[in-house]
Amino acid sequence: MDKIEALEPNDDQFDEETMMAKFLEETTLFLGPDPEIMGDHDLAERSDREDEAMKKVTDPATLAIVRDRILAGANEGFEMLENMGAAPGAKWGDLVTGVFSAAGDLAISSTGGVLIFSSLVHHPVKFINKYWRDEPTVGIRPGDVFMHNDARYGNIHNTDQSMMLPVFHEGVLIAWAGATVHEGENGAVEPGGMPSSAESVFDEGLKLSPLKVGENYELKRDLVTYFQNTVREPKLQYEDMKVKMFVCRRIEARIREAIDEYGVDAVIACLRVGLEDTRAEVRRRVSEWPDGTVRYSHFADSTLRENVMIKIKLELRKKGDTLTFDFRGSSPEFANRCNNTVQASLKGMICQLFLAFIWPDLPRCQAAFAPMVVLTDEKSALNSSYLTPNAQSMMTFFPAFTGAQIACAKLMFSIPNKSTKVVAAWYDMINTFLYGGMTQHGEIVGNVCADINGMSGGAHGDRDGENAVAPIFATMADIGEQELVEEEVPFIQIVSKRLLMDNQGMGKHRGGMGYEMMVAMTDSEQWGFMVTCIGSKTPNAAGLFGGYACPTYPLCKVKGVDVFEMFKSNPEDFSYSMIDVMNNQPFKEATYSTHHMGLQYELTRRGELYMISQGAGGGYGDVLERDPLDVMRDVEEKLTSQTLANNIYKVVYDTETLVVDEAATQKARDKERAARKKRGMPFKQFCKQWSTKKPPANIPFYGSWDDSKLIYGGSPEETMTPDTMRSITMPHPKDVRIEALEAELEAAQKKLARSAKAKAAPKAKAKAKAAPKAKAKAVRKGRKKSR
Repeated sequence: MDKIEALEPNDDQFDEETMMAKFLEETTLFLGPDPEIMGDHDLAERSDREDEAMKKVTDPATLAIVRDRILAGANEGFEMLENMGAAPGAKWGDLVTGVFSAAGDLAISSTGGVLIFSSLVHHPVKFINKYWRDEPTVGIRPGDVFMHNDARYGNIHNTDQSMMLPVFHEGVLIAWAGATVHEGENGAVEPGGMPSSAESVFDEGLKLSPLKVGENYELKRDLVTYFQNTVREPKLQYEDMKVKMFVCRRIEARIREAIDEYGVDAVIACLRVGLEDTRAEVRRRVSEWPDGTVRYSHFADSTLRENVMIKIKLELRKKGDTLTFDFRGSSPEFANRCNNTVQASLKGMICQLFLAFIWPDLPRCQAAFAPMVVLTDEKSALNSSYLTPNAQSMMTFFPAFTGAQIACAKLMFSIPNKSTKVVAAWYDMINTFLYGGMTQHGEIVGNVCADINGMSGGAHGDRDGENAVAPIFATMADIGEQELVEEEVPFIQIVSKRLLMDNQGMGKHRGGMGYEMMVAMTDSEQWGFMVTCIGSKTPNAAGLFGGYACPTYPLCKVKGVDVFEMFKSNPEDFSYSMIDVMNNQPFKEATYSTHHMGLQYELTRRGELYMISQGAGGGYGDVLERDPLDVMRDVEEKLTSQTLANNIYKVVYDTETLVVDEAATQKARDKERAARKKRGMPFKQFCKQWSTKKPPANIPFYGSWDDSKLIYGGSPEETMTPDTMRSITMPHPKDVRIEALEAELEAAQKKLARSAKAKAAPKAKAKAKAAPKAKAKAVRKGRKKSR
């Protein structure tokens, strides 16, 4: 047999390394989120075309007019979407429209809407530009329609769906038109789009990487059908896809009108100049702040499934024209809880702080946050990894927002030129009901109540905060009309928009107050509620400069009752107050209970009550400096109780006439100031008495304690460093409950066995004592019988 020799590769024809490199370059298994895109919140480099346009059009007046024209188009699109959209989020203003540069930077967004998107929705546009522009099977052409909702590619969570449409002029891409809406229902493991029970990304419903869903201004019906088939509300999915597309077309039309009137160079220059000028102005304003460092720690008290302490640690450093938000040392991520935040979402939330609360006069664009620096630990709850769920990311980045708001307020307090007032913390949580089931019209739905937008304002330095005015993520949003809601879904808000007495962050100026909500299902074959909030153990909104934080809030339930039957027979017996219902318990056979506000989807019966309260803003300043007349105004309006007026504000008054006793009030306040001094101690002594080297063993604590490089993972023994950060896996709450019940059962069985043994002991002792006598008697009886 002839010997076959191995062929030697010819360097000219076969280079193994080159071939492998070529293969890897041309063969991509999966295009996940691009780290370079997701990590960059600054502007793209100015293109040659933009530079050319900026040299041609330099008149500031022309640029301002063009910008106003395009902004008017974005606002027009906003109004269209708000009036035509099917989702509750669209109807009540949880949306935004805008215009991007050709490179994907958000240059102009609508005046109203969710400003958090200003630093978020550019990521998917940049992904499309990078990966689909030259991809033969996709491409970017006039009339194309793109869509996206996966937060890992740039967004908040899956329930927010974005649509983007490229704008061409003479065959050249010059801009993008976009619209984003909180749609709600997305086919997740729980209805409503924000599943708190999601234990993996695959429980969170529809997850769209940026993809083309239409061509020639027409949606691809096969893809639309696929999306509809994935969610509980196919009608909503189809309708809002069409509405968003037509909104983008309207914005595109307004851009073209500006081009026709002022030229394409004016439009391109307008978008770029606006971005660069905003970035420069932010740097100038930051440079006016005093150099220094502010530290603040905030806590999330729940994963929505169990009560824990999740630390959000912030060190805000200002030097020159740079602000650095250092969140290193915060809690690790949770592998099977959906309260994790993608870092880009965190950045968007902090950008919202500047656009709404610090510099509301700035153009609403991505550049407002471009000069900032954000530092986080990888695999932390504020910079979660790809496979960790994030549907309830608000549970960590909302507390991060509050930390940033308090820290910024302390830094900017001393500057002479402010664009807005310094305020205490806004209420930062979505205290509302999610719902899902069969409507009275025979349709399956799942969504969220618009009370999500009823957050209360923090107290100002010169007046009280606004009551239930707006969410931290949207300055212009509505809380809905309950009568309209009741036409669509089978539940009633028995109490709605009624301010809850004493629900305030006390201070020289009190925080805005929140209202109570009491809901009950009317008639449905299947209906359920959810509540997805933290803040039942520790306050969500902090006070400022001595002001009190907001209260903590429970979820209250009354089960085994039909409240509507009482309304038929004895409506006067019902008290329209959750406090009175829980304290007086008017339904004799009902079950009354309180819980933290992490309620997973729970089926309900007709007339059963679910009750929560909207939160209050933080207070500002010392309560003893509050004007007694302001206290009496609140007492008269039943916003403040006599207990609070007497015991916290130290105001003494005649309960009949509500006239303040000024002398007695001054005496009470002087007495309290003296008591404070007596209770007080030097700071070093306080630290010695209260500080510990480790977190307490009886509270599940996550995050750093003292050293930001030593992270605790639930107990003093479970530690890690930023370099060894690992995901936390939580046990299923039902398993924990079963284990506890089994332990109780085992303890009860042992106790019963001991009790039975104790009861049997005297009898056994007597029996043993009587045994010899019985035996002797038996022997005698036997002998007698034998004789």
